[in-house]
Amino acid sequence: MFRRHHRNEIPSLNTTSTADISFMLLIFFLVTSSMDTDKGLRRQLPPLSEESQQMMDVNREHLLTIGLDADDQLTVDSQTVTLPQLQQHVEQHIRRIHEEHILSLNVSRTASYDAYFQMQNTIVAAYNQLRNEYAMKKYGKPFRQCSYLEREEVAKYYPQRISELVEEKEQGTGNKEQETEKL
Repeated sequence: MFRRHHRNEIPSLNTTSTADISFMLLIFFLVTSSMDTDKGLRRQLPPLSEESQQMMDVNREHLLTIGLDADDQLTVDSQTVTLPQLQQHVEQHIRRIHEEHILSLNVSRTASYDAYFQMQNTIVAAYNQLRNEYAMKKYGKPFRQCSYLEREEVAKYYPQRISELVEEKEQGTGNKEQETEKL
């Protein structure tokens, strides 16, 4: 009797759809995972050329001086304040003067980023509060729900007028670098 010798063949797996499945899983995880996005302050910086910078006379009554020193201490017109007090001072000053106000920020280079951003967020919160109040009074709806033209009109009534003075050196010559913003 003859016996046939069969090779024991290992059955192979059908792998045609594995690439499709792995690609679909990759897309699924990319779509469902959250990506960290950088958040920052929305500011329009002045042009670089000195020709375009204009000198202007500022009435002292229109100026509110806000300071942030190296110890993260906030001051408004040389008086120490907390963040809620800062917001109240900013709101009162802007309400009183409207379009002519200027917020002058004097920030130490060695102040912490956290304190700086808390100060900036408080100032933006004051503007948002005033703009919301004005939009509710004039249009009967919050600022964010206003149309583009309505928001432009509210922003004209309460423009962001911020002048930022950053101390270049803490001790010594007292060189200063100034950035002015107007939104």
